[in-house]
Order: sequence, then structure tokens, then C-alpha cells
Amino acid sequence: MIPLTVEEFFARSGVTHYKKGETILRGGDQPQGVFYIKKGYVRLYSLSKEGEELTLIIFKPGDFFPMIWAINNTSNMYYLESMTPVEVYRAPRDEFVSYIKGEPEVLFELTGRILVRLGGLLQRMEHLAFGNAYDKVASILFICAERFGTSSGKNIVIPLPLTHRDIASLLGITRETVSIEIKKLAEKKIINYKGKHIIVEDLARLRQESSLDD
Repeated sequence: MIPLTVEEFFARSGVTHYKKGETILRGGDQPQGVFYIKKGYVRLYSLSKEGEELTLIIFKPGDFFPMIWAINNTSNMYYLESMTPVEVYRAPRDEFVSYIKGEPEVLFELTGRILVRLGGLLQRMEHLAFGNAYDKVASILFICAERFGTSSGKNIVIPLPLTHRDIASLLGITRETVSIEIKKLAEKKIINYKGKHIIVEDLARLRQESSLDD
């Protein structure tokens, strides 16, 4: 029998649609299965007692969630919200675990994705601890350009419509501070906007400004 691809495995359940800004899963809720993103972007965030949000991960098409619950069967304490209109498949946890155990290549790819996210989180933690606001904004835009960006001539387009509020939530700083630092990067002609999308005009310079080379 020819093994199912990841999308074929999930597609057996049928597609579910979410509108932009819709909550897919709340912290503390028992997930109803493992989700696979067919289209759109989803953010995973934590919520403080004061109601402040901190975005930890942004998932893109082809990603699965919530993986900590799926693999370890531990409680999900995070919120998941659609950042754009989203289409997802959902499979029962036990079927998903059996599937990846029987498909080493899929498990290897999944492990690689987790390590990529871990690397991004470590970079963000470093800048949250040591970097100034300018470094933080430049670094998160560089990470987003590498993870989500698509080439457009000499530029990199970040297809995810990141608002200043979204960037602030990723970094734990205020939206007003983000706006100030974004303006600095635009004045240096490192980034630009096309509609709601950020255009990186000089990726190498953006990396230098983020201090990721230090």
C-alpha cells in the first residue's frame, strides 16, 4: 500500500473554516484533535492575569498543532487564534500518533520543524533579555522574512499581514514602540509596505540591524 502524505492523512476528516480573529482553541480546553493548516496563518499565544497577550509561535500552511498535547498528551495551556481566514483539517490524536510512528520520514520532518521553531524562540528570548526595542523589531522581521517570506525580484514579501499590534505581541513591547522602530527601518529603506504586507528590501542589512550576527 502506498503511504498517505501528511495532507492526504488529514484531508480524510474534511475541512473546517475559521474567520480572521476567530479563536480556534482556548487555554485549558481539551483539544478535539490535531489540526493541520491547509490555508492561512494561526498564532499561538499566552495570556497573563492582566489580560496581556504574548505571541509565541505563528503557524503557516502545512503546520500542525497543538503538538505538545499531541505527542505528550499534556494539557494545552495556550490560545490559538486565526490571523487570516483559515482552513484546517482535524484528525483524532490516537490516529495521528499511530500515523507518525509508522512514517519515519514524516516524524523526521516534524522534528525538524520543531527545532526550527525552537531556534526562533531562542533568538527571540535573547533579544527580549538583551536587545533594545530597535534590535527586537528588526530581529522579528528578519525571522518572519526567513520563515514566511517569498521572493519578489530583489525583495522579500512577508505574506502574513503583520500589524504593529501583532509585532508588539510577539516581542512583549508596546504597539507605539513598534511603530517608532518600524518607521526607522523604513527611513533606512530596509523595509517598506505594500498594502498590509511588509516588504524587506535589504535582507542582509535587516540581519545586521537586528544584531543577530553579533
